[in-house]
Amino acid sequence: MGTPLPLTLPDTAALNAAAASFAGLTAKLDYLSPTDAEQVRLAYRFADEAHLGQLRNNGEPYITHPIAVASQCAEWKLDAQALMAALLHDALEDCGVTKTELIEKFGSPVAELVDGLTKLDKLQFNTREENQAESFRKMLLAMARDVRVILIKLADRSHNMRTLSDVPRSKWSRIASETLEIYAPIAHRLGLNQTYRELQDLSFQHLRPWRYAILSKAVAKARSRRRDLIQKVQKEVEATFADAKMPVRIAGREKTLYSIYKKMTSKHLSFAQVTDIYGFRVLVPTVVDCYTALGMLHQLYKPVPGKFKDHIAIAKLNGYQSLHTTLVGPSGVNVEFQMRTEAMHIVAESGVAAHWLYKVNNPGDAGSDRLGTKWLQSLLDIQDETRDAAEFWDHVKVDLFPDAVYVFTPKSQIMALPRGATVVDFAYAIHSNVGDRTMAARINGEQVPLRTELKNGDVVEVVTAPVSTPNPAWLGFVRTGRARSKIRHHLKTLAQTESEGLGGKLLTQALRSEGIERFPDDDPAYAPIWDKLLRFTGNKNRQELLTDIGLGKRIANIVAKRLVNLLTEAGERPDALLLTRERFTAHESPSLGSITLDGSENASVQFAQCCRPIPGDEIVGYLGRGEGLVVHVHDCAIAKKLQHKDSERFIGVDWADEPVRAFEVNLIATVNNGKGVLAKVAAALAAAEADIIHIDMGQEAAQDATDLRFIVAVRDTAHMEVALRNLRRTASVLRAERNKGASPG
Repeated sequence: MGTPLPLTLPDTAALNAAAASFAGLTAKLDYLSPTDAEQVRLAYRFADEAHLGQLRNNGEPYITHPIAVASQCAEWKLDAQALMAALLHDALEDCGVTKTELIEKFGSPVAELVDGLTKLDKLQFNTREENQAESFRKMLLAMARDVRVILIKLADRSHNMRTLSDVPRSKWSRIASETLEIYAPIAHRLGLNQTYRELQDLSFQHLRPWRYAILSKAVAKARSRRRDLIQKVQKEVEATFADAKMPVRIAGREKTLYSIYKKMTSKHLSFAQVTDIYGFRVLVPTVVDCYTALGMLHQLYKPVPGKFKDHIAIAKLNGYQSLHTTLVGPSGVNVEFQMRTEAMHIVAESGVAAHWLYKVNNPGDAGSDRLGTKWLQSLLDIQDETRDAAEFWDHVKVDLFPDAVYVFTPKSQIMALPRGATVVDFAYAIHSNVGDRTMAARINGEQVPLRTELKNGDVVEVVTAPVSTPNPAWLGFVRTGRARSKIRHHLKTLAQTESEGLGGKLLTQALRSEGIERFPDDDPAYAPIWDKLLRFTGNKNRQELLTDIGLGKRIANIVAKRLVNLLTEAGERPDALLLTRERFTAHESPSLGSITLDGSENASVQFAQCCRPIPGDEIVGYLGRGEGLVVHVHDCAIAKKLQHKDSERFIGVDWADEPVRAFEVNLIATVNNGKGVLAKVAAALAAAEADIIHIDMGQEAAQDATDLRFIVAVRDTAHMEVALRNLRRTASVLRAERNKGASPG
């Protein structure tokens, strides 16, 4: 968009020119209803007032730019809302007009279109890599949830390119490069062939002015040299179709300067070697006529082998359909022919806009069934059903790239992620180390939770900390396979490391029970003993054996007994005094000794959810098969069942004097149902400094007396008693106690 310049003196001539240019736009609005045309006129008046006193770089009133953009949209036969948005598209950014003001005056749809255009304008494409250009194009398309936003944006860019010579030369390269890499391919993607060709040539003209001038002269010379030849071909072709009584419309087609330049550079050709500069379009009534015309042309001139393409049977992604063939004309000059119907021609020139345009010009025409691919065909079906402009565009408000979301890193690099991806997915997409150490995040400068879903155009910044590690809860909301596998891998590695440590502890204690004080270390003298022990257990190495003991896959005292036998064979005797002392411990399983727990154990120790033990409880440890150490309250019903079946897997466990974290416990409160009861109960727990982790009120309809089940985090049994005492003192609470039987979560 051109930057508005302040106007110092009223310029009557310029204002007259603006009015005259709006008269030119009015002439193109004959396809709109009188009401819609009046709405466009109102938008023009509003924009004219908003831009009053602003000039473009060439000295014209600024309003000439929005009028030119709206005129292009009118040529595409876009609806009144789109034309109004085209006229108002700079008012939001440059004139201090607010979105609310636009909604009040012109309605929400128009304001949304203008807002969408303003958002696209704020995006700056500032990297030159090819894949980044592709990502940027996709992001623009994804951000424009309404295809009209892109169409108005392309009309805006076309007018800016036509007037680029008025802009300081230092800006040419950036604007022309951006147009060539971003906007021209979008025009092509949407099937706007005319706009695509124009944007390419205008970009080429400003990026390589010298080459453009030379090539332009060469094409003009070739045109005059070959004029007779082209006229001869045209007469012969017209005569052939006249003889066959087939109604056709033949038009000349010239390759654009940029496409000639691109062909010369990519294939290392001289200008003389580019043979398909000139060609013809043959427009026929029906699809069958396209193939008939092809056969007639192949009888008239010899086709060049390998130069035939059928884009009717297999249409291009943007809906383009035509038959292409290259023939050897008079004097051995190659001439390209394109056969298509009128409907196909409109799509080839105007793409997405063509569907609306074609319906306006040919209501109920059966030929429209052949327009475009599935994506475009679905738009036609909608039009057939509704015949209503507003409803049609409402259906077109879909992302053109629905499965991806495009976001920026703080350094303006674009990242494409699946829709629904979160901050954590973004962090792992950058690098697994960034993901593993993610602690917090900011989106567009604001602090957000890690589970926040990303939106198109977000600038995402991840805050990392060396001490931070992946949280198992992340697995509940990440979307990408990469993030999921990295989190799982880290947690698995962590669990193995902790299980190995626990296994070492258990084996050491089991050895002490057998009278061996010193654990056989990495001393080479012990290597043969370890080899024999690993053959006995079937493990690959010592780490794997200790991990298996920690996970409960092997019983520590059985491994210890075998190790003691091997040590005895090697001449190392058990210490009788240590043996006697260890035998008379207070624990029920004297052969295993006892383990001290302080809450810092992560994956290797689990606190059973059936009874949720807390410091102060008498506890027992069960070495589950593959689960590591599971801690139960000693009188837990499930623990008693396991003890009956698997007594050798139980070991003694004790609480450390000062646990390092809070532990979860189940509480149940029976309350008189009434207004504000839950708030009172929550306040009582908060007063006791007990954090509520989970609340369950059951599925049944509320009774006079209802059970509230809580999971609460407490330091120990004394802290839990304080929380229960607070609950019992609360009005409406009939009873409050610990629930060792079941978990509410």
